[in-house]
Amino acid sequence: MRAAVLHETGQDRLDVRGDVTAIGFGPGTVRVRMRAASLCHSDLSAMSGVLPQPAPFVPGHEGAGDVVEVGEGVTGVAPGDRVVLCWMAPCGRCAHCARGRGHLCVASLRRLGAPGFRLAEDGTEASGFYGTGAFAEEVVVAADAVIKVPADLPYEAAALIGCGVTTGIGAAVNTARVEPGATVAVIGAGGVGVATVQGARVCGAARITVVDPVASRRERALAFGATEAIAPEELRAAAKALPGGGFDHVFEAVGQAATVRAGYDAARRGGAVVVIGAGAQDDLAQFTMGELFFNEKRLLPSLYGGAPVARTIALVVDLWRAGRIDLDGMITHRVGLAEVNRAIEQMRSGEALRTVVSLG
Repeated sequence: MRAAVLHETGQDRLDVRGDVTAIGFGPGTVRVRMRAASLCHSDLSAMSGVLPQPAPFVPGHEGAGDVVEVGEGVTGVAPGDRVVLCWMAPCGRCAHCARGRGHLCVASLRRLGAPGFRLAEDGTEASGFYGTGAFAEEVVVAADAVIKVPADLPYEAAALIGCGVTTGIGAAVNTARVEPGATVAVIGAGGVGVATVQGARVCGAARITVVDPVASRRERALAFGATEAIAPEELRAAAKALPGGGFDHVFEAVGQAATVRAGYDAARRGGAVVVIGAGAQDDLAQFTMGELFFNEKRLLPSLYGGAPVARTIALVVDLWRAGRIDLDGMITHRVGLAEVNRAIEQMRSGEALRTVVSLG
């Protein structure tokens, strides 16, 4: 089968090849025929080494397809079911899962780097990004790494909710719990940022300000419910002009210390700064003890939607079916697997909001 492989961390391009085999099928696993995958910035972060993922590996974690075969002991899914990949799969047994916080379960990280593919040319084994590897025509993953979705949910839309849309909408609904009439700022108008805009709109926010350095991305965000779009250098003045001297909620969807700091400064006293961008381990955000105590601004990291992933995905599907969120509009480009490097260029340049890779 065909798959896109990154051979060494730091490489800019993927090797699309047709001699790859999905391996590891057995008890507790499922074989999935992938139909669509979308490119998320986290894939680029893994390729560059910002996010830990041993190479060689097959990138892609926003993916949807059909279950082909289930291993012994697998329940909950069956051949023919439509599923999305879950890159941070809950084990269902740890303390986090027992508290209903399965999105914090790290059991699946023990599989980081576990072989999921074999290259026929020399027998080299490769892993799938965070136990998935969506840029392949077929994957074998642990049964807890798939979530069943309705058969009428198109593959392309399903791929989007595997990560970015669930992360952004969940941050607004589950983590921040944006209240009707609230003022919201979203720093970063990529896929996660636009999903956050839609989540804030669903919650009834009165003012949603998008902040991004790229004019075309700012303009695009307005179509998804942002009430205004400004450049980063305009954020401070926009915040000070509000009655409380800042926004009720500021969402950081970039993953950089500098933008977290800017978000903190733009929040009102008693407001919230919700961090949803995936950043580097050595990028340190700085705050004084005095300002943390005196301003009582809440710093709220939000991982994968801030709630059990299956629950947030079910909410996203319901919102989509009710016409309250736009998934199709988030897909700005479509390519085949052979053109996946073009999708990477579109993401790096900011041209694409989400590029969907068709896998047949």
